[in-house]
Amino acid sequence: QVQLVESGGGLVQSGGSLRLSCAFSGSAFGSYVMTWFRQAPGKEREWVAFIGTTGGTNYANAVLGRFMIFRDNRKNTVDLQMNSLKPEDTAVYYCNAQSNAQTYWGQGTQVTVSA
Repeated sequence: QVQLVESGGGLVQSGGSLRLSCAFSGSAFGSYVMTWFRQAPGKEREWVAFIGTTGGTNYANAVLGRFMIFRDNRKNTVDLQMNSLKPEDTAVYYCNAQSNAQTYWGQGTQVTVSA
């Protein structure tokens, strides 16, 4: 059974940085596509960034050039480095793992960016 635990959220001023981390427990981490999503109050959950099994990445337009996603297949972690944060980045950030027909979610971590 896969479990995902996010950490690193908090309160930061506009223009600041945060690094989120997602710890994966279970087997075959390297076979999962890892994605960060976020959900702001009153809005639908949206994808932010993903990293494939071979390290390829893609980013939502809203965060392109400001966020970077990393994975460490030895530590079974995936991090999201967030720079130049804006108030509109305020949301609960979720880690997602997907492999074939299996998908798993973490419990989320709150990121709040003050103006």
